This record gives sequence, structure tokens and C-alpha cells, in this order.
Amino acid sequence: MLTLVFTSLFAGLLALLVYQRVAYPFFWVDLIYYLKLQRYRKTLQARMQQGIITYLDSFLYQAKKNPNKPFIIFENQTLTYRDVDRRSTQFSNAFRTEGSLKQGDIVALLMFNEPDFICAWLGLCKLGCEVAFLNVNIKAKILLHCFQSCGAKTLVVGADLVGLVSEILPDLKKDNMSVWVVDHSSPSEDFKSLLDKVENMSAENLSELPKVNVMSNFLFIFTSGTTGLSKAARVGHLKAIMSMAFLNMCGATSDDIIYVTLPLYHMSASLLALGGCIHLGATCVLKKKFSASQFWKDCVKHRVTVVQYIGELLRYLVNHPTVPEEKAHSVRLAAGSGLRSDVWRQFVKRFGKIKIREGYGLTEASIGFLNYTDEVGAIGRASYFNKLSMPFELLKYDPQTYEAVRTESGMCIQAKTGEAGILVAPLTVMNQFLGYAGNKVQSEKKLLRDVFKTGDIYFNTGDLLFHDHRDFLYFSDRVGDTFRWKGENVSTTEVSEVLGALDCIQEANVYGVSITGFEGRAGMAAIVLKPDHKLDGSKLHEHLAQALPAYAWPWFLRIQNALDVTETFKQQKVKLVQEGFNPDVTQDPLYFLDVSQRDYIPLTVSLYEDIVSGKIKL
Repeated sequence: MLTLVFTSLFAGLLALLVYQRVAYPFFWVDLIYYLKLQRYRKTLQARMQQGIITYLDSFLYQAKKNPNKPFIIFENQTLTYRDVDRRSTQFSNAFRTEGSLKQGDIVALLMFNEPDFICAWLGLCKLGCEVAFLNVNIKAKILLHCFQSCGAKTLVVGADLVGLVSEILPDLKKDNMSVWVVDHSSPSEDFKSLLDKVENMSAENLSELPKVNVMSNFLFIFTSGTTGLSKAARVGHLKAIMSMAFLNMCGATSDDIIYVTLPLYHMSASLLALGGCIHLGATCVLKKKFSASQFWKDCVKHRVTVVQYIGELLRYLVNHPTVPEEKAHSVRLAAGSGLRSDVWRQFVKRFGKIKIREGYGLTEASIGFLNYTDEVGAIGRASYFNKLSMPFELLKYDPQTYEAVRTESGMCIQAKTGEAGILVAPLTVMNQFLGYAGNKVQSEKKLLRDVFKTGDIYFNTGDLLFHDHRDFLYFSDRVGDTFRWKGENVSTTEVSEVLGALDCIQEANVYGVSITGFEGRAGMAAIVLKPDHKLDGSKLHEHLAQALPAYAWPWFLRIQNALDVTETFKQQKVKLVQEGFNPDVTQDPLYFLDVSQRDYIPLTVSLYEDIVSGKIKL
């Protein structure tokens, strides 16, 4: 009798296991990841009980625990955790005594990647200041807009970016902006030198750090969101410390040496990568700028084991000529986002057994995903466990307006399996949205109300995702007036305004177009010329070079007699995006930006074929 019971029980368990393997093949890997995430949260709670509740606290914890461990390797410098702690304290004392900065002050930071970016940032954190990271590629006019939108009254600028700031000094003076240059001497009386003062300061830690509310703002990181000019997204302390788990969740450890080439003014580098290093107590090899020719050489030289990427970066590597170091490296893990399936496969095939961990995240909110499996192309999982830890929904949308479709009762509709939908997530304590500084209108536009029941509030990511029948999530597209090119967000409103400032252009409609083999979308503009005006391509290129970073320039122009608009006079983009820049599709004159000639030239069929075949590099 007992034997029969055990036999029946065994048979039942076996049947259950077979059913699970067939119906839910990723059950155990989903569960293991969920338990790992819960374990991190318990670790976070335990640290918070010890008073470690902020990004700075985490760094100070490691500086005390591992003072002599290399933290930053930059060119020929190696700084330990203690070195960075002491130098950041010197910065802090200099800002406090020479700059009269205090808790709550907003300070803008405009620097390329270098150790003093980190030391200045942490020094300001030690005073309780809120730091605004500025994109080093932006032009003077946009830079001024960034200062005004975030409310900064102090600017810390790298010595190699003084020229950019000099262009707007009269406006900065009107706003009583203090400008500190990270150098031993100032280029003019309008700048205050910083390093000479820093090096005369004490490196002993402050007796007491300002008390911080974990729910308050930590950083301002500029993002184009989905519409309009760059906006200062508020990034809270809780969001920052949650972001520090990224590398840990990808499988990195304290023994890893992590290579960071992305700019620190982006959340990806500052919070996910550098923050991830701090959380683990690992070592960061910091690069001023990404270089495809130096990438593998650096990895071999510094014995790098983990690299951070965006899709464009890995595409550059697979398109680069072979170098000996690409087979001699020790890299075991690549963590990042925006990687196309074809590049993914080429990268792994060419550069060895490197585990790819593709993720998805946002600057403004905490909703995010990680593909912890080896499924190529996916950004994460829509499993029961993942939705339990981070609730989200994909909503059916109108392809013309990109607005969520609602029923007669006013409620939204979930997208079907395999159907692209707008990613939204309910606002919770763990998924905050602190809004954009000085821009209540755009902040409110990111919120979707009465989604599934009256009174609920969801954050609208502005991204289209879909999940397949196996619950894998895939990125589909962005909605609104933003597209991504060269790893940067391009605001179509911003580019349109720059184009509209040119004498010959009456109207401009800017959008992004896909090109086979390229990550993101290349800029294109449909323009209407003023009566009795002709296109002056060289003048337009000169104008763009003065007003916009290169990644935001339109590569293609389409000359129209009038722009298509909706009944509410909104510019139509869907048809333009679908038709792209193919001369066989439209009779409108098309032009291509020839950077070597610094001019827009007619886009012929043969030129089009060279572009889509990859003979011409953009």
C-alpha cells in the first residue's frame, strides 16, 4: 500500500514537472530572479537601518570597509576608495568656504568623464547640494535653458569646456550665476579657479553630514522625455540607491573590474555603472570617451571583466576591424540596453563567451526590466513574479495620436499578446515620479489618470513594448516627439525651432527614420521653404553646427509645398516616417547631409542604395 502511495506521488510530481517544463519553461529562472531581487531589498533595508540610505552613504560605507581598494582607474591614475573620499572632502570644503554653498543649493556640473567629476559630485553631496548633470554636447542656447529650468545658481565646469560657457557669460551674469572652472587658474575674471583652492583644503571628513530624506530629490538629469526641449528630471535618493543594484542583478561581484565609457552625465553611467561599482565595492575603469580602437586594448591592459554598453557602442565594435586584443581579453559580462538582435549575435560570435544582460530603464521613474536569460533580443520578462515586484501594463494606443485608447466608460484597454502597447506603471512608493523642475505642464503630461479605475494614476513612459506568448518583453518604438540616435535622445521640437530660425525655412517637421544596420533613428526633416527662397545646404549645415550637437542634425531633408497637419493643426508624422527617405516612394525633392562637403546634396537612387547597403557611414 505504501509503495503504491509513493509510486503515485512520484508519478504525480513527474507529471507536474513535465507540465511545468512545457507550459512554464522559465518558471524556476523567474522565481530565482525574484528571490534575488527580494534579497537585495532586504539588504537595502538592513543597510538603511544602519543609516546607509543614500548614494553618498553607500560610497562612504565602502570607503570605510575597503579604503585601499582601487575605485577609479583613469588613464595613468589609480584612486582608491579612500583617495576619492579624501579628495571629495577637499572639494566639499572648498565649495563651503569659498563658494558659500550649503544644503539645498542647486549646482550644475558640466564636465567630461574624469575622476574630478566624481570627486566634485560627491563633495557637493557631502554638503547636501542637489547636482544637475549637463550634457557636454549641448550648445550655448540650450545650456542657458538648462540652467534656468533647474534653478542652479552655481556652475562647475571642466577646463576643456570653458569656451562653451564663455558664449553665454553675459546671460549668466544677469542671473547672478557663479562659475567655477576645474583648473588651477581661471581663464578670465568671470571664472573662479577651483583646484588651487581644493588642494589647500583639509581632506578630513566633515564631522556631521546633512540629514537627508530618502524620498527627496537627489539629482537633476536632463532628458527630452517625449516632447519639447530638454527637461530637468528630478531623480530621488530612493531611485538612485535602487539603481545601484543593476550590476549586482546582472551577476557582477566585488571582484570585478568594470569598464565605463558612457558619459557620467547619463543615468546609465553615473547611477547604474558607477553606482553599481560602489554598491559592490568593485573597481571602475573610467574612460573619457568611448573609442572602438582602444576598447579591447583597455580591457586587456586593465584586466576588465565587465563592460557597460548601449547598443550603438557594441555596433561600433562589431563593425571595427579585427584587433589582436579582442581574443585576449577577460570580459565575461556585458550589461546595458538598446542592443539589436543582429548585433547581439555578431558580438557574442566574434568576441567570445560574453554573457549579455540587456535591460530597460528610465531616468524619471523606477520602472525597469532585465533580461536575466540568454534569450536574444528581449529586454526582460513579463512573468507573474516580475509584475509582482514591479507592476506595469501595456496599453492599446491610437497609431495616429499615440494616445491610449479608452472604452465608452473611459477606461484604458490592455494590449494583446504580440501587440505593441504603451508601457505604463502605477505610481507607488517604490516607483516615484518627482516631475520635471520648473515644468508642471510637462510633468502632468507624463501622468495617465483613471486608467483601470477612477482615481488611479500611472506613469506614462512614452515607450512602446510588446510581450510574446512566452512572456518575453521587447522594445518596439518611442512615441511622441523624441527619437534616439547615436545613444542620445533627440527632441524634434528643439530641432524644429533651430531649423525655423533660418531665413529660408518657413516650416519644419522633424522626425526619425530607420536605416537597416543602424541603431535608433536618423534625423529627417520635412521643410517648407519661404516664397522666393531656395535651399542653401552649406548655410544650413553651418547653422546646425552652431546650434545643435552633431547627433541632432537631420541627415535627410524632404522639401514640401505644405506640411500635413491634423484637424487640430498638429503636424502629421506617421506617414512621413513610413515613407522614410526612399526616392522611389515620394516625388518630393530629397537631400542628404554630406558631412565631408558640409552641405546637403540631392539624394539620388544610387546614393540611397549606398546608404542602406552600408557603403556610406553615418
